[in-house]
Amino acid sequence: MDNGMIRKYEKAKLYAEERDRIHVQSLKVAFDGANNPHTVTFDAGKWHCDCEFFLLHERCSHTMALEIVLDKMLPEPA
Repeated sequence: MDNGMIRKYEKAKLYAEERDRIHVQSLKVAFDGANNPHTVTFDAGKWHCDCEFFLLHERCSHTMALEIVLDKMLPEPA
């Protein structure tokens, strides 16, 4: 690996440790649910999941799991 790439890798590790510097604006995820696969999206500060529970409650285990994974990278709710 050349010196330039080594420096970029070191910078990437710093960014990964400073999660509050990363701001997710939109996202589309294929989620392998326990029963069925689901598509979860995040756009303009709003979650959407194609599972039945989300349709009734506007939150579900899939969106909550992604909130945990993306901790400090999502915008604060309005």
